[in-house]
Amino acid sequence: MGLAKDIESVLYSEEQLHQRVLELGAQLTEEYKDKKEEILLVSVLQGSYIFMADLSRAIDLPVRIDFMSVSSYGSGTRSSGQVEIKKDISLNLEGYHVIIVEDILDSGNTLSYLIELLKVRKPASIKICTLFDKPERRVRPIKADYIGFTVPNAFIVGYGLDYDQHYRNLPYIGILKPEVYGDN
Repeated sequence: MGLAKDIESVLYSEEQLHQRVLELGAQLTEEYKDKKEEILLVSVLQGSYIFMADLSRAIDLPVRIDFMSVSSYGSGTRSSGQVEIKKDISLNLEGYHVIIVEDILDSGNTLSYLIELLKVRKPASIKICTLFDKPERRVRPIKADYIGFTVPNAFIVGYGLDYDQHYRNLPYIGILKPEVYGDN
């Protein structure tokens, strides 16, 4: 039974995730095919690593990748509102079309902070690509440019998303049973 025993229901299957990532990759390929500047995909670790790997393979253009590690959660289920940079981008952003690849956009605290931080580094453009958008939880006025799925206000895990560093390896997106995480 393993991790599945903690899942209330499957929200998106492995096949649905794969199909949507291919669609996002095709959309990005179409929108950036005539740009002279390169695309730089910036994965916000750790939750977006699986999405980033699959998305980068779905884009039929030269792309560079880099990673940032930020936190506003700790081990809880709600954003603390305080953003901490644990690992910064190693590339110079000047002239790149930066696409921030995020697993989930909920409060908007982290992405609002990152956008301001990266703007001063003079990229050609900055866009946000999130696999999941949870607008009910938004506290900052921020919108993603590319959205995989809009999700309900439930605690979801799998395909890179975790609860206390567990469940990232599930190949689907599941709603975690409330008794697993309590009311943190």
